[in-house]
Amino acid sequence: MKRIALLGMPNTGKSTLFNRMTGGAARVGNWPGITVDLLSGKILLGSDMVEIIDLPGIYDLHGFSDDEQVVRHFLHDNIPDLALVILNATQIERQMSLLLQLRQLNMNIVVLLNMSDEARKYGISIDSKKMSEMLGMPIFQLSGKYGTGYQEALQAITKALRYPTPGMAEQLRSQLEQDEHIESEMARVLKHAVQVPAQLPENLTDKLDRFMLHPWLGLPIFFGIMYLLFQGIFLLGQPLQGWVGAALGWLRVTALDPACAGLPVWLHGLLLDGIYNGVATVAAFVPIIILFFLFMAMVEDSGYLSRAAFLMDALMARMGLDGRGFVMLLMGFGCNVPALMGTRVMRSRSLRLLTMLVIPFSLCSARLQVFVFITAALFSPKAAPVVLFSLYLFSFAAAILTALLFKSKFQNNEPFVLELPPYRFPTARQMLLRGWLEVRHFLSRATQFIVAGVVLVWLLTHLPPSAAPGSADTLAGMLGDVFHPLFEPIGINDQLMIALLFGFIAKEIVIGSLAVIYGLSGDALGHALGQQLDWVQAYSFMLFTLIYTPCLSAIATLHNEAKDLRYTLFVLGWSLALAWAVSFVFYQGARALGY
Repeated sequence: MKRIALLGMPNTGKSTLFNRMTGGAARVGNWPGITVDLLSGKILLGSDMVEIIDLPGIYDLHGFSDDEQVVRHFLHDNIPDLALVILNATQIERQMSLLLQLRQLNMNIVVLLNMSDEARKYGISIDSKKMSEMLGMPIFQLSGKYGTGYQEALQAITKALRYPTPGMAEQLRSQLEQDEHIESEMARVLKHAVQVPAQLPENLTDKLDRFMLHPWLGLPIFFGIMYLLFQGIFLLGQPLQGWVGAALGWLRVTALDPACAGLPVWLHGLLLDGIYNGVATVAAFVPIIILFFLFMAMVEDSGYLSRAAFLMDALMARMGLDGRGFVMLLMGFGCNVPALMGTRVMRSRSLRLLTMLVIPFSLCSARLQVFVFITAALFSPKAAPVVLFSLYLFSFAAAILTALLFKSKFQNNEPFVLELPPYRFPTARQMLLRGWLEVRHFLSRATQFIVAGVVLVWLLTHLPPSAAPGSADTLAGMLGDVFHPLFEPIGINDQLMIALLFGFIAKEIVIGSLAVIYGLSGDALGHALGQQLDWVQAYSFMLFTLIYTPCLSAIATLHNEAKDLRYTLFVLGWSLALAWAVSFVFYQGARALGY
């Protein structure tokens, strides 16, 4: 199978182009010579099945950051049949140096000048034919966002795959030693093939930044935008969640109950009260997951996250972090795993370790399911979005407190350099593709962690066979007795405690576990929780769920990135201790005030 490597600087649209080429049919896998995971997808080009690998964005082939080392090791040990180099046409003067470094490796290269539509708006004129003649490689202008020029580029890529790539290990070693002529070569190409206006015209980005980056208004605007985002997720997602839950309930009553009527009682209970109730309750959150990632895709792809990093840099610096750490926290809202991996852009190990220490406090989409369910069950429609937003604020507060406490242990002096891309509005295709990718990831986890989790919970609540299901004589009841003294001071009962134990594996299991423990699903489960818990207990439970240890995947990623078992255990121990302390202070304080 032939292999194409996507190369380029950050913010050149590599991921957008990767998604367009693969249609979202991507997987994550390990590669020889490197210790990190890379995204890849398979597509048919001509008569060949081709694997496309999306490598990390790098600024320089000589750099010493983890991402730059990953790219060097990949090119050394996994020589691609074709290197697809993506350049941002609006920043061609800055991006040409990386292309010339890669050109010296003597491999097949096709160059794509992405964002050509934006370049034209700025008055930048690029003679791609002239540039192609001067550099001796195919060069095409396109817009990965809108797809213009894409088919022509795809034909060139298919054609370039016919020619073998020469061995380049020796070229890579020698090229990393000297690059004296790159600067003069870059100046020659830019002089003859690129025309940039003396002063770029003032555009919408400049006008918006006067308000978005205002020293006094910038942060209130940011938190206002995030609050509206959460309001929209809750207000639009709750009705959709109800409809999906009702449909799944109808399916059980009309089809599954009659079909399983003749089964033994224990098997009927395992299949319907266990697996189906648990998975169906979690599956009802698919609409909210889609909405969350659609909204976050708008924020991320618009270029606003870079502005948020800029606004927060001064505050983050006081905590021993920088603006990139804030971006990683925001990335963690989707999933902690890619946020932890994103810290590779930091050259300072101390900065990486401190940033990875605070990322698990980000309120990820898996925790979001738990909180939406609890808030909908115990709070009014007006109060629920406010409660949800307060949990995001607690998420930031836990990260800030942690950074302040441990910044002296993880000191760094790495300078912070940030690129502010122009504002862009993502296309409907980009947002829908993003939503589909996340739903597919969600369903994949549902068939693995969630099903296994709800089966284990069902066994705990039904074994030994002599015990009444869900009683104190079951294995779950015995576990409850063991941990009751620890969780009773923070208002978490035995049923919630069992769900939290399985949340160590994956937070998606928490709601599914509750469905199995109570033998109910959907609205019935929410009603039962509403009768058993008051708002103080519910909020204490959500605080603990927010702060305590991340899921098993995040823990594995943390250990892989830090490569230090003691550090990993320290992160787990601190998050557990902080979760208990925060829940204890809130619960006991609220009770002391008479709530």
